[in-house]
Amino acid sequence: MDLMIRMTGPGGADRLEAVPCAPRHPNEGEIRIRHDAIGVNFIDIYFRSGLYPLPAYPAVLGVEGAGIVEAVGSGVAGLTVGDRIAYAGAPIGAYATTRLLPQARALRLPDGISTHLAAASMLRGLTAHMLLKHIYRVGPNTTLLVHAAAGGLGAMLVRWAKHLGATVIGTASSPEKAKMAIAHGADHVIVGRDADIEKEIRARTNGAGVNYAIDGIGGDMLQRTLACVRPFGVVASIGQAAGSIPPLSVEALGPRRSISLARPSVMAYSADPVLYKVAAADLFAVMARGIVPEIGAEYPLSQAAQAEADLESGRTTGSLLLIPD
Repeated sequence: MDLMIRMTGPGGADRLEAVPCAPRHPNEGEIRIRHDAIGVNFIDIYFRSGLYPLPAYPAVLGVEGAGIVEAVGSGVAGLTVGDRIAYAGAPIGAYATTRLLPQARALRLPDGISTHLAAASMLRGLTAHMLLKHIYRVGPNTTLLVHAAAGGLGAMLVRWAKHLGATVIGTASSPEKAKMAIAHGADHVIVGRDADIEKEIRARTNGAGVNYAIDGIGGDMLQRTLACVRPFGVVASIGQAAGSIPPLSVEALGPRRSISLARPSVMAYSADPVLYKVAAADLFAVMARGIVPEIGAEYPLSQAAQAEADLESGRTTGSLLLIPD
C-alpha cells in the first residue's frame, strides 16, 4: 500500500497526517509517477499555514518531485513506462508515494542527473532561472546580493550567478552558514541576523551599492534591502520566511532611490508552458556542469511534518527531500 501526506486544514505541521492509499489510474493526458524523491520547500509551508489559501481540504502538499513513469493514460505521447522524469509547479500533490501528473508537467531527465538530485533542484532551479535570466539578466558587470546564501535556493543562486560571471555578496545567520556560502562561491558574506547590511554592502562596493538584490527572508528585511541597492537597481522579493512583509510605500522606491521592485512567482513562471520547458532545459544544462544544490537532509515520507518543522525553524541548510518509505 502506498502512502500520502494529507493536510487536514491550515495550521502547523501537526495538521499533516500519513494516510495509506492505492495507486490511481491515469486519465487522458496524464501519467502516474512513482516517486524516488520529493522536494520540501517554503511554499509548502505557505500553503500549509494558510498564507496561500487552498480551495479545499483535505489536500496533499508538494510542488516538485522525481521518479519513474509507472503508467500512462490515453493520448500520452513521448513518454513510456520506465522513463525517468522530474517536475515542478502546479498542480500540487507531491507528498505521496505515487501521484497523477499532467503529461505537460513531466520533464524527461537527462542521463547523468539522478532523480534525488532532480527532486532537490527543480523548483529552486526554475526560481533561479527566473531571477537570474528573466527578472534581471545577471552577468559579469552585476554585483548581486543574495540573502540566506547557505540555504537551498541561496546556494543555487550563488553558484549559477558565479557561473554567469557576477560578483556575489551573501548573507548568513551564523559563521558556520557563512563558511557554506563561501564554499558555494560567494565573494563576500555578511554574518548575523542583526548585521548592518547597508553599511557592510557600502563597504564592499565602494559606497555604490549592489545592482540587484534577492530577498527571500521577508519581514523587515525587504525595507533594509532597499537601502543596499544603487540607483536604478532592482530588488526581487520572493518569500517571507521571517514573516509577513510590512506595507511599503512607493516613495521608498523613488524618485530619489529610483529602484525597481519585482515580486515574481515561480508558480506563475512554471505555469507558462514555453518558459517551463526553456527554463528546465537551461537548468539541466547547468546541472550537467556541476551547478547543483546541496542535499541537506533526507526524511522518510512519513516524517514530512518533521521535515517542514525543521525547515520552518531555520535548523536546516541545503535542500530537503522526502523519500517514500
